[in-house]
Amino acid sequence: MNWLSRLEAIEALEDATFDPELVAAMERNAGRARARSLRFSSPTFKEYKTDELSGCGKNSFPAFSITAGECALDCDHCQKKILEPMIPATRPEMLDRKVRDLIMLQGLRGFLLSGGSNRKNEINYDRFYPVIEGLKRDFPFLQIAIHTALVDEPAAKRMESAGVDSAMMDVIGAQETIREVYHLDRPVEDFEAALAALCGTRMAVVPHIVLGLHYGRMLGEPAAFDMVSRYDIDSLVLVVIMDIYAKAGTFATPDRHEIGRMFLESRQRLGDKRVLLGCARPAGMHKRVTDAYAVMAGLDGIAFAAEGAVAVANMVGRAFEQEHSCCSIKTGLGENSGKALCAA
Repeated sequence: MNWLSRLEAIEALEDATFDPELVAAMERNAGRARARSLRFSSPTFKEYKTDELSGCGKNSFPAFSITAGECALDCDHCQKKILEPMIPATRPEMLDRKVRDLIMLQGLRGFLLSGGSNRKNEINYDRFYPVIEGLKRDFPFLQIAIHTALVDEPAAKRMESAGVDSAMMDVIGAQETIREVYHLDRPVEDFEAALAALCGTRMAVVPHIVLGLHYGRMLGEPAAFDMVSRYDIDSLVLVVIMDIYAKAGTFATPDRHEIGRMFLESRQRLGDKRVLLGCARPAGMHKRVTDAYAVMAGLDGIAFAAEGAVAVANMVGRAFEQEHSCCSIKTGLGENSGKALCAA
């Protein structure tokens, strides 16, 4: 029985439609996909539960924003709303106190540091670095990820020196998208320069590519794949544009089968580097089909996986585990394959 027929037997996908040619192409790549273990990530900045997976119930990997809900760019796809679920930490002492409290009370194992950017797509973290240094000194186990925005070499080195473990940035391959969606007057080359600066450090560099960022259609994604493939990154995170934060009618929902083709292309283009499906993507049946494609294409991780994703992993014979952390944090696969890991 081929994969398409077996997908029809999965209850969560019984009303789903798949592209037969795409599924067949993924099945031809089955050996490569099976060789890659799969991690289902459930960061603790929002509640999460499916019939197959569940959240941790502890704030073991929260996200902090150093600007609370403020961002000077106010990009069309986000309008600053992505910052709303994050814990405000607008002063260094706030971040230090909240992190230490969460370590003591809820077993925090790491956190994401983020914030809104200025008009140049830069975030000034400098005054928070002494806090990061102190936290890493007192709690060496802490895993700290940071949304870098655009940086130069000195800024990347300051992040590294402070003790940041993972550096994340959006990579955009189309000048029209930078100008029209981000409202940003900087060239594509600045994104590659920032990526090169980060890759010149010891930090794990995790670029993100937003599929459908140009108002729901693919435009700069192939160029972004080219850019990322030139550097020694730790992993690539793919997310899918959602219209829930945008002004009504400005963003179309990308075709789920086109997204699946992008997954397969990224797997083939990035070789043995990790390719992950991040938190953001349309909900409902669209998400179930998207996540099924991610599993079948051989992506290495899925954040907040939809119903049916575990069944698809079992269908194609992929080992998996669950981690309650940001998908960009590299924790590794081991004895707990197939089991949910929750910080004590």
